[in-house]
Amino acid sequence: MLEPIRKPIRRAIAPVRALFVSDASAGILLILVAAAAMVVANSPLSEAYETLFNGYLWPKETFYLNTVHLWVNDGLMVLFFFVVGLEVKRELIAGELSSADKRTLPIMAAMAGMAVPALIYVSIASSNPDLIRGWAIPAATDIAFAMGVLGLLGTRVPASLRLFLLTVAIVDDIGAVLVIALFYTAHLDVMWLAIATAIFAVLVGMNRFGVKQFWPFVLVAIALWFAVLFSGVHATIAGVLAALTIPMRKHDGHSMLEKAEHSLAPWSAYLVVPIFGFANAGVHVLDMSLAEIFAPLPLAIAAGLFLGKQLGIFTIIVAAVKLGIARKPDNANWMEIWGVSILTGIGFTMSLFISELAFAGNRLFTEEAKIGILLGSILSAIVGYVALRITTRHPEEKAIYEEAREAQP
Repeated sequence: MLEPIRKPIRRAIAPVRALFVSDASAGILLILVAAAAMVVANSPLSEAYETLFNGYLWPKETFYLNTVHLWVNDGLMVLFFFVVGLEVKRELIAGELSSADKRTLPIMAAMAGMAVPALIYVSIASSNPDLIRGWAIPAATDIAFAMGVLGLLGTRVPASLRLFLLTVAIVDDIGAVLVIALFYTAHLDVMWLAIATAIFAVLVGMNRFGVKQFWPFVLVAIALWFAVLFSGVHATIAGVLAALTIPMRKHDGHSMLEKAEHSLAPWSAYLVVPIFGFANAGVHVLDMSLAEIFAPLPLAIAAGLFLGKQLGIFTIIVAAVKLGIARKPDNANWMEIWGVSILTGIGFTMSLFISELAFAGNRLFTEEAKIGILLGSILSAIVGYVALRITTRHPEEKAIYEEAREAQP
């Protein structure tokens, strides 16, 4: 009778995913980092904080990445996007996106979860044409943050819902990457784009001809990053493209992709993303009035994240189940599904990243965007946690969860 529960639990705590699903530490670390950035930005250390991340290292004409902030966003974050790309490829080939019956509901939910927040954002911010460019900011879900909140609830939340949230967030990331590539590319340098295309072809060829070592992929991926950086397409896209060329097939019983993912995921979750969060979450609010905090931009982002995400995702799930297009996640009731839908409104990492692209050069808008992201994400985290805490309890899953976890290599 419990076998239908065992299967999603085993999948939910598979290697690498355990970093996000069974362990709340990545999400807690992000919360602490965001809080620390806010404290520092509103303390006597604010000037040092500003100088550290935005002070010029050298003239821009020497090299484009001339501040620590740019190195974090355009350089260090490539590793985050590389890990995302590895996860996406594995899901498409052998995971929750590998077959139509598995991917139907998460894809529908992710699409609705991007469209409705964007519509809410535009409806609120449309009074100022300069704000429209930020429409994609509330469309993304932060995997580590959202899964970290679920981790705090332990086995009270069905494993099928943890797996569902993770899958929706992965599809969400795919959408965010496409949005960055299509809508936040300022200009294109045809020569560098051709070079990047040629380098990408080399990576594809290395995959096709069975290169068995990881380090050649790393060296060529660095060259791809450099070419993409100068092509006008955002440099982090190079991370995703390179990841998609890493072989999934096994050599001597080991998959290069899964080994790379398992090795790099902790560095991404516990180093790269926290550094990015600390560099981008600091916003000076002490001198701001309530009118400024609840200006159209932060209000549009917060409403998009908190209201738009849950409205879009929960509504499409109900419609899909009622119409027979997909079935409800196993062992989960509607209140639990609603609670998880609220958690998708946590948009910390990707939302901050998109806001930097959308309002590059406009300090006021980027600061207001950070306020909206923090408000929407914190509200979604608290309300989602409380909703799940008071509505769900699944003691039957605890023993099975521990059994499956101990069985993991």
